[in-house]
Order: sequence, then structure tokens, then C-alpha cells
Amino acid sequence: MIAIYDSGIGGASVLLALRSLAPDVDIIYLADQAHVPYGDRTQADIRAIALDCATWLVAQGAVPIVVACNTASAAALGAMRERYPDTPFVGMVPAVKPAAQQSVSGVIGVMATAATLQGQLLADVTLAHAQHHTVVGQACHGLVEFVEAGDVDSPALHQCVAAHVAPMLAAGADVLVLGCTHYPFIRAAIAKAAPGVTIIDPAPAVAQQALRAARSQGALLVEHGRTDYYTTGDAAHLRWQIDVLGLPPGTVRATGLEAHV
Repeated sequence: MIAIYDSGIGGASVLLALRSLAPDVDIIYLADQAHVPYGDRTQADIRAIALDCATWLVAQGAVPIVVACNTASAAALGAMRERYPDTPFVGMVPAVKPAAQQSVSGVIGVMATAATLQGQLLADVTLAHAQHHTVVGQACHGLVEFVEAGDVDSPALHQCVAAHVAPMLAAGADVLVLGCTHYPFIRAAIAKAAPGVTIIDPAPAVAQQALRAARSQGALLVEHGRTDYYTTGDAAHLRWQIDVLGLPPGTVRATGLEAHV
């Protein structure tokens, strides 16, 4: 069983990629909707919340734990690995390396939350893979909330996307990195605002890494293709999101974890 954790429903973009690669794998999905969005929280606050979520998932016995949240990965991935050294964690790293390989203009746009843009992960991958490129980060306030509300195609959503994309295009970006797992759900709106620009979604690569980690632990010996959704928020709202976004069906439960974080 593989665990996928996000602040909300965005990490389901990784779930979809994983399910397409391995239809029979059992997946437990944790949406920390009592605290979404993470993007404007402090790094210390995100770290504390994420560690409590990791503790809950470790208790479920899932291997590996996919931190399908760029903001939580940036703030807490190292702390998770330090607290639980025997549990493999797969995090989200901004896809700057493939962006640098594909960019012709030498300018890469990174769409992310403010917390992700301030995190060390983005600085590290930029230094390692895009020293000779210009990386333009755009804090895309509001986009997570649109997706959480099940809005992926309204005029208001398109207007918000266009406003965030415009500065990166003005800087000459010819590649846009989706630095938040919510954003693949609004990829069509982003493509409309940035015609001809390459858009990179890291979810398929993360799903492949999760499968490698699970197989290396012998964790997929008996699987049934089950999907169990959990939320620290309202289970009825999560059930509605699963319907609206066309996610794989499964059980939906509240965790009770919100009382502890």
C-alpha cells in the first residue's frame, strides 16, 4: 500500500498518475483539508502540521509515503526522514531540471505557492540544474482555492491564471513548471493563457519513483487496486471533490487527526 499526502485534493494528480501506471496498487490518500492552503503559512507551522500527518500515515503501515505537496516537501521532507528513518518518503521537487533541458529562451517560469518559492528545495535544484538559466518564480495566490472548490474552468479561474502567467511570459519564459500538485487540474486554463509554451507536470515522474520505492521494500506483493481517502476536514466535501474532479472511486473517511494538529 502506497500513501499519498497533500494539504488538500491537489495530490490526487499524483494519485491519477500512479493509478495509470499500476491499476492494482492499493493507495491511501490523506488530504489535510483542516489546514489547506499551506502556501501562506510559516515554514515552522507547515513542518509541525506535516510531521503530525506523517505520524498518522506511518501508523497505517503504508510504504512509501509520497509527500504530494510541493509546499510540505519544501518545508518538512527532511524533518520527516529524520523522524522516521526506516520509512521511505518520496517528495515533490520542482521540475527545474527537465525545464532547463527543454527551454530554448533560457527562461523558466515556476508556478508555485509562496512557501514553495521560499523553500530550500527550489534553490537547490536551480543551483544544480539551471545555473545558466533565469528562473522566474510566480506565487500563484488563489489557484489552490479554486481547485479545492472544484472550479477548474470558470471565467474567474481563467482570469486569475492569466494574471499569474503574464509576468513569466513577459520575462521570456518558454517553459512553465507546475510547482504545486493542484495545478495539473487547471492545466487547460494555464495552456490557454500561455499558448505555445511547454508545461511540465512532475506527477508522472513522482509516481514512477513511488512505485520503485514500494517495490524495493517488497510492499506490493498482495494488492487489490483499492483507494482509501481520508481527510482532516469534512468527508462529505472530499467525496464531492472526488466526483467533480473525476477521481478513482473509493472509501472516504475523516481521520480525527485535526484534533491533534
